[in-house]
Amino acid sequence: MSDPLPVDPYRPERVPEEEGVRRGRELFEELDGRRSVRFFSDDPVPREAIELAIRTASTAPSGAHRQPWRFVAVSAPAIKREIRVAAEKEEHESYEGGRMPQEWLDAVKPLGVDWQKPYLETVPWLVVVFEELYGFEPNGDRRKNYYVKESVGIACGLFIASLHRMGLATLTHTPSPMNFLGRILGRPKNEKPYILFPVGYPSADCTVPRLRRKPLEEVAEWDPTPRSD
Repeated sequence: MSDPLPVDPYRPERVPEEEGVRRGRELFEELDGRRSVRFFSDDPVPREAIELAIRTASTAPSGAHRQPWRFVAVSAPAIKREIRVAAEKEEHESYEGGRMPQEWLDAVKPLGVDWQKPYLETVPWLVVVFEELYGFEPNGDRRKNYYVKESVGIACGLFIASLHRMGLATLTHTPSPMNFLGRILGRPKNEKPYILFPVGYPSADCTVPRLRRKPLEEVAEWDPTPRSD
C-alpha cells in the first residue's frame, strides 16, 4: 500500500452570498454566449493561449489523481493537411457510405453538418486530446488509470471554457473511427483519441444555427421523491 500523501491547508476565500451569486451569474452569461463554430479565420493564435487552455484543463479532478489525458497541439500545415485528409475519408464513409444510422443523419441534418472539414486546415491550431488508458510506474510496470473517460471529459469541458474566455472558438470534432490520429501524431499504444479540437477565431462571416438551450426546469430536479420499487 502506498504511503499517504502529505497534506496542505486549503482555505479558499469565503465569498459573501450575494457576491458568489453575482459571479455565478456572470460566468453563466459569458458561457451562455459560447457556440461551436465551423467557420474559422486563419488569423494566428499565440502558443501561450493554447498553453493556458491546456493548463486550465489540467486543473480538472481525475480518478485517483491519475490525470489520464494528453493534449497534443498541432500548428504545422503539413500535419494539419494529413489530419484533414484522413478525417474526411472516415467522415465520407460515415455520411455517404452507410456507416452512420439514418436516425443520426436525420438528427444532424438541420445543423448543416457533412463530411467536409476544411476548417481542419484553416485554423492555426488543432488540439487532439488523448485518453491515457493506462500509465506506467517509474520501474516500467503498467499502472491502472481510473474513471478515464469521465476525467478526460471534465478536462475537455474546462479547455472549452478557457478558450471561450480568451475569445477563441472551437468545435468538438469526433470523426469515427479516430485511430488515424494516433498514427499521424505518433502516440503510444496506451493513448486513445478522445476529441479533436480545431482552435482559432471565428471568421468574419461566421454563422451558427439558431439553437434553443433547454431551460433550467428541463435539466434540473430538486429534492425528488424516492421510487417505491
